[in-house]
Amino acid sequence: MADEGRDGDDDATATADERSSSHNLCKTKESGDSSESVVDLISSMPDDILQHILSFIPTRFAISTSILSRRWRHVWSDPPYLHFYEDRPDADSINKILARNKAPKIMSFRLRTSNLDDSADLDSWIKFALSRNVENLSLDLEWGFFNIPQLLYVSSSVKLLSVKSSLSDMIPKCSVSWTSLKKLSLFSCNLSDESIANILSGCPILEKLRLHYCDGLTKVLDLSKSPRLKTFVVYNDNYWPGPTKIVAPHIRCLGLRTSPLLCHLVDFLSLTEANVEISCISEEDIPDADSLYIMALEMLDKYQNVETLSFGDNFLKILSLAELRGSLFPKFKVKALTIETTVSHYIIPGIVRLLQNSPELKKLTFVDTGDHNCIPDSYIDENLFSHGLDPDQYWSSEARVFKNTTPLWSLEAQAVVLFIELVLKTTKTLEKMVLSAYSKQQMSPL
Repeated sequence: MADEGRDGDDDATATADERSSSHNLCKTKESGDSSESVVDLISSMPDDILQHILSFIPTRFAISTSILSRRWRHVWSDPPYLHFYEDRPDADSINKILARNKAPKIMSFRLRTSNLDDSADLDSWIKFALSRNVENLSLDLEWGFFNIPQLLYVSSSVKLLSVKSSLSDMIPKCSVSWTSLKKLSLFSCNLSDESIANILSGCPILEKLRLHYCDGLTKVLDLSKSPRLKTFVVYNDNYWPGPTKIVAPHIRCLGLRTSPLLCHLVDFLSLTEANVEISCISEEDIPDADSLYIMALEMLDKYQNVETLSFGDNFLKILSLAELRGSLFPKFKVKALTIETTVSHYIIPGIVRLLQNSPELKKLTFVDTGDHNCIPDSYIDENLFSHGLDPDQYWSSEARVFKNTTPLWSLEAQAVVLFIELVLKTTKTLEKMVLSAYSKQQMSPL
């Protein structure tokens, strides 16, 4: 939600360089003009094109273009894109802007605020957007409790809806009717098993669903009655553990940051892409390794036919534990594998087994995460010891090679060479390998 593009959470946004390039195109020298006069090409464009250009910046910046010339004086006043990004929005200013807006339809309405004095203002702004048949609605509200207007739950115009509000309930008191909604993103909202079922039943053409750290989901999340829902992204952790079972026979793309508690995946028969990690907040909240061990092995069976796979550091450590304890791994049909971790001997056994059991692998991407995950290395040793296994003896020969090397992205290149050699020795079908440093984009699945 933090992006400022016009079309929602996963559409392209204009970068500073792109806006700079557009600005440089505003003026061009008139051919054959010895007086060095210039003509403003952008100002000669129709209003709808100019408003489209202004949609890439917050509304308060769009208003400032009115001082450029007489031509620009009223361009901003009727834009179909309204984006307000303020730490403390001036409610009076926003009300004046909305009062002047005569656009018959609002394509995009976005608001981000950390503080607001009167929820009645926010209520009226949402009603304004709905009265203009808004298609893309984004609300980032981190200022306190807010009751979502019931009117929002019966909007037939909204195609993309994103709500972030740590103290707000997304619990409709009526039957939801989002007949046009294709993408729904809920961040830090309070839900319930009954409310999410109500929401899903009212979204007949929903294609993408994101649930990030939403509280109140405790039982079964059944997506089987949403046949057009193909992408599902869910983030949970110890504080917001999420549902204990997810049923999703139609899902093709899965982004899963699951809590360390058991989460059963049922009927993921259509899955072709998955990005998976075990999400923890602190070491104190990590359950016993046997629980994670069972969950990881159960999940592996769901990914046998997936062509694009991504695993995080914590998940890889548990896979290594499973390998060292002699568990059987399934064969995979994966063609593109991404591992998001920092190379150490604690993840090598799991990676080696993944490579050996992926005979169709064509591309391997390694992303160094900087070792920011919270399952400690000693966690693996302690579990091996508790099962009567001597950690010093049970590490594979491949893992021992990395036991005394420095992290992969240190100044010492030894680990880099060793890792590449290990991969090339383990897999014979690989056509491309990418090594890269950590970035937020790479850690944002799907």
